[in-house]
Amino acid sequence: MKVLLIYPRFPDTFWSFKHALRFIRKSAFGPPLGLLTVAAMLPAEWPKRLVDLNVTDLRPADLEWADMAMVSGMGIQRESAREVIARCKAAGLTAVAGGPLFTEEYERFGEVDHFVLDEGEITLPRFLADLKRGTPQRVYRADGFADMRQSPVPLWELADMRRYASMAVQFSRGCPFDCEFCNITALLGRMPRTKSTEQVVAELDRLYSLGWRGSVFFVDDNLIGDRRAAKELLPALVEWRRDKVGVTFSTQVSINLADDEELLRGMVEAGFTTVFVGIETPCEESLSEAHKAQNLRRDLLESVRRIQRAGMHVEGGFIVGFDSDTPSIFRRQMEFIQQSGIAAAMVGLLQAPYGTRLYERLKREGRLTGEPSGNNVVDFTNIVPKMGLEVLRDGYRTLLKHIYSPAAYYERVRTFLKEYCPPRLRVHLDWESVLAFFRSVYYLGIRGAERVHYWRLLLWTLFRRPRSFPMAVTLAIYGFHFRRVCEEQVLRMNRGLPQASF
Repeated sequence: MKVLLIYPRFPDTFWSFKHALRFIRKSAFGPPLGLLTVAAMLPAEWPKRLVDLNVTDLRPADLEWADMAMVSGMGIQRESAREVIARCKAAGLTAVAGGPLFTEEYERFGEVDHFVLDEGEITLPRFLADLKRGTPQRVYRADGFADMRQSPVPLWELADMRRYASMAVQFSRGCPFDCEFCNITALLGRMPRTKSTEQVVAELDRLYSLGWRGSVFFVDDNLIGDRRAAKELLPALVEWRRDKVGVTFSTQVSINLADDEELLRGMVEAGFTTVFVGIETPCEESLSEAHKAQNLRRDLLESVRRIQRAGMHVEGGFIVGFDSDTPSIFRRQMEFIQQSGIAAAMVGLLQAPYGTRLYERLKREGRLTGEPSGNNVVDFTNIVPKMGLEVLRDGYRTLLKHIYSPAAYYERVRTFLKEYCPPRLRVHLDWESVLAFFRSVYYLGIRGAERVHYWRLLLWTLFRRPRSFPMAVTLAIYGFHFRRVCEEQVLRMNRGLPQASF
């Protein structure tokens, strides 16, 4: 059985880092870890090909070669997934689908032959057993959650690792919190489940043996959901990195990381350089409404600064459009984002994803207007906001226009660098990194509308924070990406603004 493992295309978003990746000549942030894990669970004798549409095209020759197509993705990849499935069926392939998109919406994909839903460690073996007997069912659902200690080492060999900026591993699934707008608990439960330390080390060993010397992203929705388990993992990561050069880690965490000095120190010592934190809003009423308990009754600014001072770059998720939000929220978000020094502030309109308590509540209230896009960088929402849709859209555009203007963005970077205490890491300096700096000089420092701010930041950093110079260059490049996304996806009326482009 020849199998194509196909990952649909992502639209351009904050998360894609598309415009920043061009500076280092990469095509995508990371490979599709779910599909590579599925590949490791398929029979070893089956020929397999990975087609990640974010780095390559689905060629007619691929379709002619294959017997079966296995497609996975998230809600934001819905449109591309439909196109992929249509092409596979037109070519006469058996279409099998799984992953978050199909687990939540499988009834909307009538062309798919078989759905292997929920966690593949449970449902994929059932499908394969039935397929071998010649009696495959159309839908496979799990009746519980997977034991992650049974999850195999992903087949990274199928991916063209040269095309990616980062590799990916997973330690845990599930999150102990229950935010109203988040579908993680519906998909993966509230009791975090983890792999063993030995599994994680084995996966890192495999990546290193394949020649990887760059960033590794722990894709966990909340790496510290089980803080005890995280603390047991960190010493093993410290030991693993002792004779490794170039490998650093990033992940997603909840803001209560700031409360645990031991955990903060442990993560920095283990090589974590960047964490994404769901901050959402400085408005206590909106946090309470969203059941974001971990963010309540705390000084959010000081929590962010503790993480920055420990030696990690904080990326932040923000939301506008909660029922408790008034038109003043846009100014409050601007002020918080600027004061926090969170350069990578990813702001989106509130949407109600399938499977969330928010979706069910708004459905009862008759306030749903369609399916969620899954994209946090469009002036679209599938809910009827209490402040009024046009007020929300106008405020959102104004907010993004301000925080990603060169003056505000570069000021925010300096605010961060004043707090940031860069860890002492052995880095693997490659030519792409060196060339990325010179590309930034040309595209940002010479051609870019932000050139004055760019040179001020670099000179300020050289004289005031020289150890942070690589971070300053990186964040300048990130700013280019965020501005391009805002201009192309949201601020459409500003298309005539001068832009540097490749």
